[in-house]
Amino acid sequence: MTIVVVPYDDDWPRQYERVAADLRRALGPLPHLGIEHVGSTSVPGLAAKPVVDVDVVVTPEQATAAVAALVAVGYVDEGERGVPGRTSMRAPDRDPHRHVYVCVDGSLALRNHLAVRDRLRVDDELRDEYAAVKRALAAAPGMDSDTYVAGKSDLLQRVLARAGLTAAELAAVRAANEPDA
Repeated sequence: MTIVVVPYDDDWPRQYERVAADLRRALGPLPHLGIEHVGSTSVPGLAAKPVVDVDVVVTPEQATAAVAALVAVGYVDEGERGVPGRTSMRAPDRDPHRHVYVCVDGSLALRNHLAVRDRLRVDDELRDEYAAVKRALAAAPGMDSDTYVAGKSDLLQRVLARAGLTAAELAAVRAANEPDA
């Protein structure tokens, strides 16, 4: 699989809003704490893979019902995929291309996503450095997804440290991003 990183697209927030509206309809009356645009497409000015990342935030008690509601409208439950507190949901289509996660409120998975987004939104230097790392990795011949994720890990550790994650939390995030390290 080729890794493609493109310049920031002003349409990404609109794509997120469409996905969020669809998710709200799918969840219906099920209580949830929020739907968050996360990942690189949520950071204005940041080059990114053209994939909108979305976290559906729920309490631990609501997680199973939220996953079931999304499965009922065509999402596929892919489980935690090595990240506790987060259920990965494969979308039923690619309009837009998106990654959807059901995240338990307070989980490290959710705090990681929000901390990266929020830090990069206010730190232009880190944002630009992150974009450069992503572009360089994507341009490397034969780049695969696992190597791409691992290649961003050192910079993301700095981002998360500046966002206030503890040493133990940083180690847990690194282990999730570099499972073979």
